[in-house]
Formats: sequence, C-alpha cells, structure tokens
Amino acid sequence: MDFEHIVAYALPIVMWALIVSITLRQLTKRQSSTAMLSWLMIIYLVPVAGIFAYLIFGEINLGKRRVKAFKLLQPKYAQWFQQIKQQKNVIDSDRTLLSAPLFDLAQNRLSIPCMQGNELHILDTPESIIKSIVEDIQRAKTSINMVFYIWADSGLVNEVMTALIDARRRGVNVHILLDYVGSRHFFNSENCRYMRENGIEIAEALHVQLFRVFLRRIDLRQHRKIIVIDNEIAYTGSMNMVDPKFFKQDSNVGEWVDVMVRINGPVSSVLNGLHALDWELETEQKLPLSLPVPNDNLYPLHTANRHTVQILATGPGYPEDLVQQALSTAIFSARESIFITSPYFVPSQNITDALVTAALRGVNVTLILPRKNDSLMVGWASRTYFDELLAAGVNIHLFDRGLLHTKSVLIDNKLALVGTVNMDMRSFLLNYEVTMVVEDEEFANEVSLLHENYQQGSVKLDYQRWVKRPMYKRIIEKLFFLFSPLL
Repeated sequence: MDFEHIVAYALPIVMWALIVSITLRQLTKRQSSTAMLSWLMIIYLVPVAGIFAYLIFGEINLGKRRVKAFKLLQPKYAQWFQQIKQQKNVIDSDRTLLSAPLFDLAQNRLSIPCMQGNELHILDTPESIIKSIVEDIQRAKTSINMVFYIWADSGLVNEVMTALIDARRRGVNVHILLDYVGSRHFFNSENCRYMRENGIEIAEALHVQLFRVFLRRIDLRQHRKIIVIDNEIAYTGSMNMVDPKFFKQDSNVGEWVDVMVRINGPVSSVLNGLHALDWELETEQKLPLSLPVPNDNLYPLHTANRHTVQILATGPGYPEDLVQQALSTAIFSARESIFITSPYFVPSQNITDALVTAALRGVNVTLILPRKNDSLMVGWASRTYFDELLAAGVNIHLFDRGLLHTKSVLIDNKLALVGTVNMDMRSFLLNYEVTMVVEDEEFANEVSLLHENYQQGSVKLDYQRWVKRPMYKRIIEKLFFLFSPLL
C-alpha cells in the first residue's frame, strides 16, 4: 500500500478521533452551555476549520513556563498584599449594604485590600488625558511604570514619549510593558528604538510564536491600561496609548471615545504591584515593591467621603470566573438603576439573565453601546441579545459619535466600576484585565455625568421597530453568534 492510500485511510480516522475527543471534552468541561453548543456546532458544521480552531483557541493554556512562573510569584505578591493590610491608616473596613457583597468577593478571592484616602477624577477627552499624564511625568522623581495593550505612534502620543525621555535623562526609572499583538507595529518603529536607546525599558507581553500555537494559546492578551508614577499617582481606564485622531482611521467607525481615571492616593501602590507582577512574569526581572503612601491631607479619616477603591485584577491564572461573579454581584445589588457602557457586547448567559431579571424587578437598566463596531463579528453577534433585553424593559442606546470604547458600570448612582473589561467572553476568560470599584457619591456623580453625555450622542432603540427588522439580518446575527466562543 503506497503513502497516498495510507493517508486516505488514516485521515478520516484521525478526524473522527479528534471530533469524538473534542465532543467528550466539551461534555465534561466546566463552561456555559452556550459555549459548549457553539463549539460543537462549529466542529460539526466545518470539521477541518473547527478542529483547527479548537486546537488553537479551545483551551486556556498559558504555557508551562508561564504557569510555573505565575505559581512561584503568587505567594510573594500575596504576602506583599498582606503587608499593605497592616497599614491601617489606608485600609477601609466600612461596608454598606450596596458595596459589601462586591468588596467581600474581591478581597476573599484576590486578597487585595480595599484602600481609602484617594483623590479620583475622570478625564474624558484625549487632550485632557494626555495633558494630565504628561504633566505628571514631568513631575516624576523616581519611577514611571506603564502597562498598555496598544501603543501607537503619532499625534499626542509623541508628547508622552518626549516627556518619558526627559524623565529618564533626569534619573527616573521607566518600565513600559506592552502587549505583543496590540503593539506589534510600535515594537518595529523608530520611536521604540529611540526610547530604548535613551534608557527606557520596554518589554513585550505574551509574545506570539506561531510554531507553538498547539502548545499554548496565542490569543491571550495583556489588556490592562495602567500608569503609576512614584507609587503615588496612577491612571487606569479604557484608553490605550493612542491618539484617536490618527488611530484606526480606516475602520470607518469614527474616533474612539475613552476615559481614564487619575488617582492620587494609596491605591496607586496596588496598581504598581500589578505592574511589577506582570513585569516579572514576562521578563523575570524584579521591580521594587513599595508600601502605599497615606494621603491624609486629601481625605482625613474623620471625613465622610474618603474615596474608597477596590482593585479587581483578573486573567488566566487568577481566580476563575471572577469577572462574571463581580458583574453579577453588582447587577443583583441594584435597587434603582444600572448603567453600562461597553464597546463589545457579547456577554455570558449569566450576565444576560442578571440584566433581564433586574429589569423585570423594576430596576432601570440602560446599556449604551456603539452603533458601529470595528469588529464585524461582534457587531452582528451582539444584536442577538437585543430581543430578550428589550422585551424585558432594558433600555438600549446606540452611540453615534464614534466608537464608544469606555467600559463602565454604575449601580444606583453610588457604586461604579471603571476599567478595561469588555462585556464579552474574551475579557471574562482570556485577557489580563483591571477594574477599579468605587462606592463614592462624588465619583459616582462624575460617572453619571459621563453617561448622560453619552446618551445625548445616542439613539434609543424602539422594541416594536426592532422586532420588525428584516429576516436576513436575524439570520446573519445568529450565524455570527455561533462563533461567540472565538469573539
């Protein structure tokens, strides 16, 4: 029997064995029924492409080196968080009925303490964000640490680069960690080389090697956005290090609309610790861990409004399902209102059910989503949820002034979540993300004003008109929804 005949007989057997193996894995794997059915549909409808996709994307595999390194580093950082808890002047022990479940969940699963005495301000335009960052960099004395998914040259970003180089020349240590895929063009740029030549340390996170696609997932991404200056000033939010006037102008969605929160206070040290952990995981180089600096001059302990912040750090290796548990807890705690903004809306069934239940029990639930999306698949798949949500009384507003990229949740105009988490399975399961949780009336008012501004630039969906949309659109929505495990 020649080689061609052997292949002709062996190939169907191998295909059959892979399909059976994947099917058994799906039936025994701990996951949502929606994800299981989607994978099975893909594998049985397009077997070759489906099997190939599953072998690359179907399992959350960090790779042996990363798993080992993360396990070795966890005790070190857990001990450091315990040291922070001993700083009683910056630790918040108060709990209200609204915040207690979410704060307790975060601390029990992450051991990251809740910090008080922080000054918080939302910056909602690229100009105000970059201006504030540059001014703080110009005042830096010892260290500047950054984590970003995307760093793209041009426009306002060059002002940040210039400020960083000036800071390094005066002796400030600068460490920048960037996702390999999101920032791949920057790594090959003249500006990246110039920054490195001037002493700025720039490291790649989650480097992709195509010849190892079957050994570890290549679509795990470092999606955090963090800046920490001198362990005292920090930024986090949804904006990458890009200038929207130049970024993805060919995607036909308009300029990206983002926010960053400027933090002045002790919770900056927690974000600094997350940067140090990410940096050591990628480079095996240790960065100094400094305890928080009290900010009693801003919000003394006897004041009523102390700007308490809880940091949620999530991603592969972190407590499983924490993002979905935190969002569900926040949604179920609502008694009056829920406002959510997200650029990518393909949530789990648990989150969908929580939103529907909240609306049915009389909570005013409002989603503000972009009308145009830079992801064709997400744009269509997200619409499959609209029928059920609208029927339950959820308000859906489609934003028309660009790609609304802000990720935020506001509960009862008191409890706010702002960060990098999208309402999709990629953020829930695959990406390294960070979210700040704040129960503070002053900060909640800033978030509320932000949402009001977004609503003014949006059009509310009408349920009666929505259900009359053409049948071909419903079919396209369902077809793209089948690929939700890959979105």
